[in-house]
Amino acid sequence: MTLFWILALLTVPAALMVVLHRNPVYSALALVFTLFQIAIMFVALEAYLIAFLQVIVYAGAIVVLILFAIMLLSLEPEEPSPDRSNLRAWGWGMAALLGIELGAVATLEGPTSSEPGPADFGSVADVAEQLFSTHLLPFELTSILLLVAVVGAVVLARRRG
Repeated sequence: MTLFWILALLTVPAALMVVLHRNPVYSALALVFTLFQIAIMFVALEAYLIAFLQVIVYAGAIVVLILFAIMLLSLEPEEPSPDRSNLRAWGWGMAALLGIELGAVATLEGPTSSEPGPADFGSVADVAEQLFSTHLLPFELTSILLLVAVVGAVVLARRRG
């Protein structure tokens, strides 16, 4: 439990930096750090395959895809507009509400079960069976969404040139 709180204290500020940093490249680097921290949490839960997939798929492929889109779009610094002050206040209010909700759930809810999971939980065969049978449609839709994102970034980059 102590390891979880140490990892949480490292992960939450990195996740906030993903959202709050103005430079998209630094935001993507903070995302990599956040995803590595989550992978360490999976290792602590002895879900080694999920941790490996977390690093390879998310920290590797997805972040490279995001950086590729950022470089293709060649984003210029954004000038702050006065219209955004209401949005910023609304965003901070929603973040505070979410923080209160998460704090309440963390203090009120205890662990639901201390029983270990099934013997094959997190194994390659179990994950493959779930991924390609029960969750096949979301898996394929995610791959199509990523393909559309890359094509969209290329189209937007070509229009500027």
